Amino acid sequence: MAGATLILALASWSLGGGWRWTALIAYPLAFAASMFLAGRSAPLPLLDLIGALLTLAGVGWVTLREQGARSELAWQQNIIDALRVGSERLNEARDADSIIRAGVDILNKLDIAPNIAFVAYRQGTPYILSATGVLKQFVERPIQPSGNDSRSVQADHWVAEEALAMLRREDRRSYHITPVYGRASAHLGVLILTRPDSVAFDEQEKSVIASFGRLLGAQLGQWHAIRELRDANELTLRSLGAALERRDDETGGHTQRVVSTSVRLARRLGWDEEQVQALRWGAYLHDLGKIAIPDRILHKPGSLDDTERRVIQTHTTIGYDMLQELHFLPAETLDLVRYHHERWDGTGYPAGLRGQNIPETARVFTIVDVYDALTNARPYKSAWTRERAMQEIRSQAGKQFDPQYVEAFVRMMADQDDARLVL
Repeated sequence: MAGATLILALASWSLGGGWRWTALIAYPLAFAASMFLAGRSAPLPLLDLIGALLTLAGVGWVTLREQGARSELAWQQNIIDALRVGSERLNEARDADSIIRAGVDILNKLDIAPNIAFVAYRQGTPYILSATGVLKQFVERPIQPSGNDSRSVQADHWVAEEALAMLRREDRRSYHITPVYGRASAHLGVLILTRPDSVAFDEQEKSVIASFGRLLGAQLGQWHAIRELRDANELTLRSLGAALERRDDETGGHTQRVVSTSVRLARRLGWDEEQVQALRWGAYLHDLGKIAIPDRILHKPGSLDDTERRVIQTHTTIGYDMLQELHFLPAETLDLVRYHHERWDGTGYPAGLRGQNIPETARVFTIVDVYDALTNARPYKSAWTRERAMQEIRSQAGKQFDPQYVEAFVRMMADQDDARLVL
């Protein structure tokens, strides 16, 4: 009977769930039945009773151990899956807020604690930027010192204490705090987890939380590094554009004006931020090639002859070639520099592109560039009025400009004028 019980136990373990306890239930029933069939009056041998109890205890111990092993394996598999899915989601996140939300959501799926918050500083003040459970109601709320405490919240333990004080006692009977660090040990924030029960976080749970904190910190640190690099690139390109325009436009301001107006038009058209950035960078650099144009042509007060016109037209390809080594520039930026003098009807330069074949950034920018050139004085012309310039832009729809973008530009400028009237 003991051998049959062992075989039954092994078979039922593989089924999982409540089947694991089949042997523990079946063996006492079978033992009692055998005693009954042997005769109610027969005395129960002591050795048989001890053997039955030992068999029952052994099978029970092995069953409990096997169940614990399965639970541990399931927990580890859950962690592995969460790390895998978490890495994918964090890599797909496009900004810091998305990274933080993804990190908190992934940690929440491990069911370590129902209440999770990520706290970080904004201009010296800590905020809960993402949360689950009862902490969710405090998202985007600044954490201020409570009561009459005059000390500022500038350290993890103070941040944690003030955040925990926002909760009811029954929601924070046990809690755990983990700082989050990025590149070069830069402090990025703190993870706060609370549970309504009094069971303390064990070492395994703390280790898992710390691992997720490192994963979140690495991704946030990488994003911050990329943002700093982009900010540096932006400042460099803006400074370069401002310096270049001084050579072509003694009054200055052309670059900043066309950048600002182009960006507003692109956002009105529903472009995403990557497209807007490519357009903005191209607007900074659109006349880079003029650095190679002789002053006698660039600053000639009268009309250019055919030879001089061909020379100045080379500024588009010269600028494009000069930017080839700046590998961080997207293709859309280079397209704007090269093709912003193409025309919708195919009579532009340098390639004579027509219609939709002209890159989108160039089609948008050329409208803004021409409008600014018309409404501001040049050595060879006086400034036009806004009304005359807008009339010219409309008349060139379908000839020089993309008609769809002309319509959007005209509406944008009309809305801007209406807004000024209201003010």
